[in-house]
Amino acid sequence: MTRILMVCTGNICRSPTAEAVLRKKLSDAGLADRGTVDSAGTHSYHVDSPPSSPAIKGAKKRRYDMTSLRARKVRPEDYIHFDLILAMDRGHQALLEYDRPPGSPAKVRLFMDFAPDGPDEVPDPYYGGRRDYEKALDLIESAMPGLVEALLRDLS
Repeated sequence: MTRILMVCTGNICRSPTAEAVLRKKLSDAGLADRGTVDSAGTHSYHVDSPPSSPAIKGAKKRRYDMTSLRARKVRPEDYIHFDLILAMDRGHQALLEYDRPPGSPAKVRLFMDFAPDGPDEVPDPYYGGRRDYEKALDLIESAMPGLVEALLRDLS
């Protein structure tokens, strides 16, 4: 079983979107029981809050359900519990590496490392409009085939 944690700033836009998309992709591939997917934020701004309304609405239009998700902050034990921690941007990646407990087995990577081309970060749509949320979701979807392929290699 592979355990993946998606990480952004407050865990209400990008990382819960990536969590919902990956959960659906794994379910569609018949692999829902072969992996654990979660999301968290580098900051505690929105702990226990649902994803932002524009993120939920945009995801719902593409048949991803985020309604049960609630924001949380990254915890020290996440570095042991998860195999792969995926940061939505370089700032998150730097914070995750800085906070990494010594000897942590988790790999910390940029989420967009799994996209075939395009930017290396998913821009934060929080202060933008509907189009910014759509662009973030487009980028997240663009990285999914590469991520699922990598997970399939790990699972076999």
